[in-house]
Amino acid sequence: MSTNLPSNAAANAFAEAWLRAWNSHQLDAIMSHYAEGATLVSPTAAALLGDPTGEVKGKAALREYFRKGLEAYPQLRFELLDLMLGVHSVVLCFVNQKGTKTAEFMELNATGKITRVVANYSA
Repeated sequence: MSTNLPSNAAANAFAEAWLRAWNSHQLDAIMSHYAEGATLVSPTAAALLGDPTGEVKGKAALREYFRKGLEAYPQLRFELLDLMLGVHSVVLCFVNQKGTKTAEFMELNATGKITRVVANYSA
């Protein structure tokens, strides 16, 4: 994606590739979507890592967190419900294998890599 408003086609391709990577459980494929200095904020990160801030900073830390998550949730699977476009961002709304709805706000850099993620879950 460019630094301009992402096209519908580019956003859809990004969402499909991101979901395919997660559903494959292949860590390298998942990590290919994240920039080196990416930051993630998530209630799941807070719980899984025992850190009340829920923040994971940097690609190496993200890789370790995602590895732990895939081990903790071996049946993990996402199904896209909605995709929304911003200027330099997308929001993916999806449901997981337990039926929990999630919306992830993702800021993207000029090469289409995720620089920041804020995850929100259904109550």
